[in-house]
This record gives sequence, C-alpha cells and structure tokens, in this order.
Amino acid sequence: MVQQTKIEDDITIAQQAKMKRITDIAASIGLSVDDIEPYGHYKAKINGTVLNRLRTKPDGKLILVTAINPTPAGEGKSTVTVGLGQALNRLGHKTIVALREPSLGPTMGIKGGAAGGGYSQVLPMEDINLHFTGDLHAITTANNALAAMIDNHIHQGNELGIDSRRVIWKRVVDLNDRALRKVIIGLGGPLQGVPREDGFDITVASEIMAILCLSEDIDALKARLAQIVIGYTYTKKPVTVADLKAQGALTLLLKEAIKPNLVQTLENTPALIHGGPFANIAHGCNSLAATKLSLKLADYTVTEAGFGADLGAEKFLNIKARIGQLDPSAVVIVATIRALKMHGGVPKDQLKQENVDALLNGLKNLEKHAQTIQGFGLPFVIAVNRFVTDTDAEIKVLMDWCEKQGFPVALTEVWAKGGAGGEDLANTLLPLIEAKTLLNTKLTHTYELEQTIEEKLHAIATKVYGASHVELSSKAQKQIAEFKKNGWEHLPICMAKTQYSLSDDPTKLGRPQEFSITIREFKPSIGAGFIVALTGDVMTMPGLPKIPSALAMDVDAEGKAVGLF
Repeated sequence: MVQQTKIEDDITIAQQAKMKRITDIAASIGLSVDDIEPYGHYKAKINGTVLNRLRTKPDGKLILVTAINPTPAGEGKSTVTVGLGQALNRLGHKTIVALREPSLGPTMGIKGGAAGGGYSQVLPMEDINLHFTGDLHAITTANNALAAMIDNHIHQGNELGIDSRRVIWKRVVDLNDRALRKVIIGLGGPLQGVPREDGFDITVASEIMAILCLSEDIDALKARLAQIVIGYTYTKKPVTVADLKAQGALTLLLKEAIKPNLVQTLENTPALIHGGPFANIAHGCNSLAATKLSLKLADYTVTEAGFGADLGAEKFLNIKARIGQLDPSAVVIVATIRALKMHGGVPKDQLKQENVDALLNGLKNLEKHAQTIQGFGLPFVIAVNRFVTDTDAEIKVLMDWCEKQGFPVALTEVWAKGGAGGEDLANTLLPLIEAKTLLNTKLTHTYELEQTIEEKLHAIATKVYGASHVELSSKAQKQIAEFKKNGWEHLPICMAKTQYSLSDDPTKLGRPQEFSITIREFKPSIGAGFIVALTGDVMTMPGLPKIPSALAMDVDAEGKAVGLF
C-alpha cells in the first residue's frame, strides 16, 4: 500500500506505487499458478477453465457503480469504483474490482486515460491505458477479417447474392478518426474488388466487442459470432457470418481475448479488467465472463457501467443482467458538486466559485437518476466524490438535500485518501445490501422482452430519460417492419444516445422537461442479442478535440510514460 505524503498527479502516484507480483494477487483470491497466464510480472490472463470449475460455488454480492450525466468537470466514477473496492477490503471483506478496458480513442482524445485516479487507480496504469494484453487489437483484427471476407466473397462471384449496397458491417479502428466515418473502397479496377461505400466505427462500438463481453465461454462466443448479420441479399434476406462460414476463424482470433485480465489496484486489491464497449453507442459494461468469475472468487464484486444511469446502468440492468441472470445487491450513484453546478448552469471556468443556487438547480439531474434506480427496485447510495474546490456550504446543502429526499449518501475522498476515503461509503452501503438479502427482492426490468420495439423504446424514453414521447424517422419505421418479419422484435434495445444529457440533445443539461427522443435508425446486433437504436446525432466513430490529450503525451529515456492521466 502506498502511504500518501503529498498530492501528486495520477501518473506520478501510479509510477511510485509498489505492486505485488501477479502470482501473489492471484493467490489472494484462491488462484494457482496453473490458473493464470502471466503477461510479465504484473498482469495475467485467467484460464477459461476456472469459471467452469467454480460453477457450483455460491455467488458473492454484486455492487454496480453508476453516475449522473457526465460533464467536462468530471465525476470520477472509475475512481470511486476502485476506491470502494479498496475500502471494502480494508474493512475485511474479500473484494474484487471489475472494470472495462480503456479505449485508445478517448485516451488519446479527451480523457487521457481511464484507470481511476489519485490513490484509487488500477495498475499498471500505463499498460492498461495503452495496449494492455492485446484484447482490443484482437477484436479489431477479427472485425476487419470479417470485413475482408465479405468483400472477397462479393469479388469472387458472390454466391450468396449479397447486395453490396446493403452491407451493414463496417471496419473498425481503436482511435478517434472522423475522416474514416465515410469511405469508398474497391477503387482501381476489377482486380481491386467491387467499389462500394463503407465506413469505420471505433473498435469499442464493434458488435464483436459486445459479443465478447456477453459470452461466458468459447462455445457461446462462436455461437454468437455465427449469428452476426453482415448485410442483406438482393431479395433483402439477412446474411449472417454462419452463411459465410467465418465463425471458426473469428473465434480463433479471439480465443485469448475472451480470457479475463487480472491486475491490481494501488492498494493491491485484485481487479479484473476485461472488455470495453462504450455506453453511449454500445452497452457499456465489462465482460460477463469477468463479472461471473469475480462473483465466484470474492464476497463482493464492485463493477461500473459507463456514463450516467440513463445509459450504462440502464443497459447493465436491462441487457447484461438479463442475459447473464445477474441480480445486483446495490447501486452507487456518483455525483460531484462541480458537475451538479454545471448541470445548474455554471460554465466550466467558473466551477471553483461557490454557487449554492446553481447546485440546487443541478440536483434535478441527480434526483432523476436516483428515481431511475428506484424504478429498478434496487437500493442505492449517492457517493459525493469530493473535490478540493467544494466549499463547506455546498457540501452541507447537498448532504441536507439527500437527507430530505430520503436518499442514503456518503462523502467520499478516495482520490486523495484511497480506500480510507471510501470507508464511509462502504459502511453506508453494507446495511442496504444486507437488508436486500433478507427481503430477497429482485431486479425489476424497464420493459419485458415480449413487448414490441415501439413499446420498449417508449418505456426507456419515458421511465429512464423522462421524455414525453418517442419519434421515429421514416427509415426507422421501415426497419421496425423488416425486423418484425425477421423475428427480431423481442430482443432488448440498446440505445445509442449522447451521454451529456437525459435527452438526445447534448446541450440540454440538468433535467429537461417535455422533450421527445428521436430514433433516426436501427442497427441489428443479432449476435450480441440486441437492437441498437441510434438517436439524435450520436456518432459511432468519434472525432478528436481541438487539442487532443495525445499532444501532452511522451515517453522518457527510461521508457516511462509521460502525460497519461
């Protein structure tokens, strides 16, 4: 454990940390050297046989960490997740943290990294934020191998009758690159293939990423890959990976990537970091294999879902929990006074100034997310992630408001104090988990699978976002009719929506009123087992900001990273 002497930046804290050998971390959760495949001294893959061996062992308790709608001010959801895991271990509870793998896109773009922060980080943070164990490269390769096989099939005679105008499978790269959103391929004459429009998504938006994260083992992975719909024939019949006979090769490329990755936090708490779908354009949760394995190995598993409760938590509870038959014991809703003031109308450059009125106005956003979690029938605690600029008056207003609403709340200081700063949160959470266990209450879903696509969309929009209604474009209406004919109507819905607002307009902060959600089109992710509904202007290939985080990154003569945070 690192003893804090002064506040440093994240990368300095991480580089000064004393890590344990990964074999020691594995031993602390009952894994032998034969159960893991080390990638150097401080990270490892866990063999797929371990989960099968532990199938009959009772599950531990599952804690889901979510948040209010994010702002550029930052919420620290991953930091709180790591800090809570460390706090539970400090209190004597065998705990594992289960997180997603960062994507190079936002790491080199806006975020600069996604491994927690301060004294609540996962290590080795440089590896985790960059190439880690190669999982995202494997997913990128499998995705693009499929794309190559599709175009080769068309070029070599097109036995399946694939309509090149109706190929919906895109290529991917794990970077933010707006120039690749729309491309033309196959130019240069007959030997270069059949010209057609194509495009790139970011790797974490690939259906293969979603499939990997929703498959417990190799057999499930192969079965889901086979069901991917890559496009349509001239008679508008869906064409699948099974039709191309490509599922075996794709599974081969992913055979190592499906194994969960074991690392540690700064206080040597075991952490499983595996899978990384975005929550605004995908389902936003770590892998089901890692979550289920963690539940067998620990008394408590602390996991997070991307962005706010309107996105990551909704998809975790309606998609991942449904597919994996998970029943979370409690939820943590992370909020910061800075972000709440921004939702209350304060510009980013004025957030350091005390503004109680703006804070009170911004609390409407927090209230909606709390009501959303109540709608799932789950107990929750609001974790106030403290920043040094928060004033005593602002903290008191927020804590008093939570008390008045009847919302359990805890002030957390895990960035500055590590696990010690999360003990109040842990002690507030534990009695709620015990009460749920005694009452044996179950998760309530937002919609039933038997409902129509329109009914599911309405349920999410009204119950989770607070919208008044849903509007469908003419294209979306036609797609619904096609999906019904193809037998896809009873799949869950994965909403692709801006993370910054409860609405589909990123400029509408706080708690918008009397708004509609516009569905412009759908994307069938049949292998993953859901239908993606694209709203507003959300992009599946982000662009870089004016000043990317990458411009501050470097490496010194000793090979140490500079500028990651």
